[in-house]
Amino acid sequence: MIIPAHNEELGLPATLRSIKSQSIPPDKIIVIDDASTDNTGAIATSYGVTVLRPPHNLGSKAKAQNHALPHCDTDLILAVDADTVLSPDYIEHLKPAFQDPTVQVASGNVQTRFTRTPWERGRSTEYLFGFHWHRPIQHLANSPMVCSGCCSMFRRTALTDSGGFPERTIVEDMDFTWSQQLAGRRAVYVSDAVAWAADPETLTYLRKQVWRWMAGFMQNVRLHLPRLLTRKPMLATWIIIALLEILVAPLWWATPLLLTTTFHEPIPHTLAWWTAGELILTIPALLYAARRRRLPITQALLNLPFVYLNKAVNLYYAWKALLVELILVPLHLSQGLVIYEKGR
Repeated sequence: MIIPAHNEELGLPATLRSIKSQSIPPDKIIVIDDASTDNTGAIATSYGVTVLRPPHNLGSKAKAQNHALPHCDTDLILAVDADTVLSPDYIEHLKPAFQDPTVQVASGNVQTRFTRTPWERGRSTEYLFGFHWHRPIQHLANSPMVCSGCCSMFRRTALTDSGGFPERTIVEDMDFTWSQQLAGRRAVYVSDAVAWAADPETLTYLRKQVWRWMAGFMQNVRLHLPRLLTRKPMLATWIIIALLEILVAPLWWATPLLLTTTFHEPIPHTLAWWTAGELILTIPALLYAARRRRLPITQALLNLPFVYLNKAVNLYYAWKALLVELILVPLHLSQGLVIYEKGR
């Protein structure tokens, strides 16, 4: 097990406690103290784990994980973020997936660890849709979009054969997930393996994380989509749907204004129609996800309005990433996003 960590003294203890409490304990726990200026290294040492200290800050999570890779000798490697908490049976649920020799990477069901701020509450709703609706459908179609980097398990030979965790894009988890499927191997989602991630609690951190995610998605589109169209058409279909959703979202959000200006309908009427349409598309899936996660329906409904704050941030950075990574970078007018910034 490897845990990249840069200034993670606050979140690391809970992560290490959850790892130490696993029903199937890992053979080795390695914390990469990536030039932390706080007590990350000392805290890791106090838990009796192996601590690696690179001579300088490596600059990204993938590079920190690759620094630890030569020190790993187990068949499977679980990479966990230093602010993610695993359920006690996480490894127990994830490990059987690798009985299939074609499976190279697997990840579990990520939930929001805290719901204190509007941004965390919005993210909790996003995860309800993502991990109880989108991921299971993609899994059934044998074409997951991403195995979450905060808690994914990898076959070590798959990592070493491909040169380690990908460093060519800003999101190594999506890059590896797509690359393995392009190579004819499998990535899987295990819904019973549950992890809790500490998501951005402020708009500042949310913007950094979403910009990294969206830029990384577009980098992978640029890098992989042409080959996916012929080698993994179902995965290419999910990607194209995601791109179309980004493109048409502004039109959907502007629908009340367009109806008012075009058909001279009163704004309250058009807003009512838009809201009704949004709820029809949203509520059934939300209630299903809340039931699957055993959440009180009232809690899920109360968090729903906050998801629109997150959607606005997502849409802005999705369009920015599309412009930068799919237009300016190919025209050699931008380098794209190359500096890794933590989302919290």
